[in-house]
Amino acid sequence: MAEAKTPEKMLSAKPPVYHPNSHSPNATLQLPSPIITRRTRTASTSARAMENPMVGGVVKSFSRTKGHGFITPHDGGEDVFCHVSDIEGEYVPMPGDEVKYRLCAIPPKFEKHQAVHVQISNLTPEVHHKWEEPVFCGSPAK
Repeated sequence: MAEAKTPEKMLSAKPPVYHPNSHSPNATLQLPSPIITRRTRTASTSARAMENPMVGGVVKSFSRTKGHGFITPHDGGEDVFCHVSDIEGEYVPMPGDEVKYRLCAIPPKFEKHQAVHVQISNLTPEVHHKWEEPVFCGSPAK
């Protein structure tokens, strides 16, 4: 009989693989492990995040097909991970967009943070795509 997938088992994922020879601009950015989505975040973690103030930053990269991206905070420091489930609004973020977000500590040690309740506050001049639009291979909203 197949074993039931509990949230604890779903969160016990393998750590991200780092490819030093990758030509990707995000080769040095590390994905958090496990990736905490809005659906898997506990109520207490969400409540703690809501106590944090809204902070600003600029989208460094965002991949619609991969479902995540990174934000560079205005106050400096490390880039902040952002999951697709935490984007609010009708447009897909693009590099250069100014955003406001809250920081949420990532379990189990709560040492790193990810951006939650992300709202685009200033769109770049490029054409933005809406979430309901289909994804095409040549689309800038990859």
